Amino acid sequence: MFKALAIAGFSLSSLVISNVAQADWQLVNDKSQLSFVSIKKDSVAEAHHFTNLEGILTDSGKFSVNVDLSSAETLIPIRNERLAKLLFEASKFPNAVLSADLAKELSSVKKPGQHVLKGINAELNFHGNKKPFKIDVLVTSLQNGDLSVSSFTPIIINSDDFGVTEGVKQLQKLAGLPSIATAVPVTFSLTLKKQ
Repeated sequence: MFKALAIAGFSLSSLVISNVAQADWQLVNDKSQLSFVSIKKDSVAEAHHFTNLEGILTDSGKFSVNVDLSSAETLIPIRNERLAKLLFEASKFPNAVLSADLAKELSSVKKPGQHVLKGINAELNFHGNKKPFKIDVLVTSLQNGDLSVSSFTPIIINSDDFGVTEGVKQLQKLAGLPSIATAVPVTFSLTLKKQ
């Protein structure tokens, strides 16, 4: 579940189009979503998302997305609380931050339309740990001038990489489950507006 955060953030950065690259772009929270899938009992999958995302892509290609870890929405209030407290430890680590330098990618997109950007280098800072990722994104220049950045393939986040496996075990015990997967697929669909 927590994995999803990482993913969404970095992919946004890759959607810049050269003819609009002279202005900063701001993430539009109510038109963006970062989702993750938790798998329990080996075969029961549930989709979740975060309700509070912030991000910016500068005209120099610096991209960052902040995920408010207390904003996980699972449609079950007690599970939302447990995720924030036991897994994310949001009181100590309130945000996950995805960042990328997209200077090269800014110049590679020549005109409005759909563009697949593969192998974008990004870094996820989550739960006091940093990990590099390569992500593939689909970037689209919309009719109203906004940019849409979506995951082209899911990003897999592993709990061991970020020191949250113990939190997964605590959630499993509290819920009385035989298993909760420690590898979580994350997808995103982000909208950026020129400031």
